[in-house]
Amino acid sequence: MPLSIKNRYFYAMSEKTMFKLQLPTDPFWVKNVVESNIEELLTDHAYCEQKAATNAITLIIQNPQIPELVSEMAELVKEEMDHFKRVHDIIIKRGYSFGLERKDNYVNELIKFLKRGGGEAKRTESMVDRLLLAAMIEARSCERFKTLSEHVDDKELSEFYYELMISEANHYTLFIGLARKYGTGIDVEKRWEEWLAYEGEVIKRYGKAETIHG
Repeated sequence: MPLSIKNRYFYAMSEKTMFKLQLPTDPFWVKNVVESNIEELLTDHAYCEQKAATNAITLIIQNPQIPELVSEMAELVKEEMDHFKRVHDIIIKRGYSFGLERKDNYVNELIKFLKRGGGEAKRTESMVDRLLLAAMIEARSCERFKTLSEHVDDKELSEFYYELMISEANHYTLFIGLARKYGTGIDVEKRWEEWLAYEGEVIKRYGKAETIHG
């Protein structure tokens, strides 16, 4: 039976063997970096939501033969774009400027870990890896939103990021669940552990910029 949105959240947050990032975000990132430039954080966040929607569309294009995946990604696109609009609304309401797109070096480093290749077997492996990449990004975003919600000295943003933390946990559970369901012949648990280890090394170089993954 599919998990409800609420149950997906609690499942993701309680399954420590699944949701086990190697390095937590230091609250220093919020107090000494983010709070000095909320405008930059929000602009970067808006683009992160837009890119998440684009990734969901890409997964649809690459996997039209899987109806469930297509349907789930179609719903996800709508949710991510709603989040984009909500962040953009906050930017405008506060009199900030919505700047140009920022590069997400963290995500670009994760992309280097993707398995690629041709043939049916490799195609499945590539699909699973793209789902795990998405799960990894959602897991870290969830963790960052949790840190923001707990430490930012801004009531509106604290409540906003608590709400989005739950959404990111749901997305994480969705992606990793699809990887498990359609990863026939692939040791998805082992590959997820490899992703966790790789991300644990990558994230050591971040936490110093006023961006969601910076």
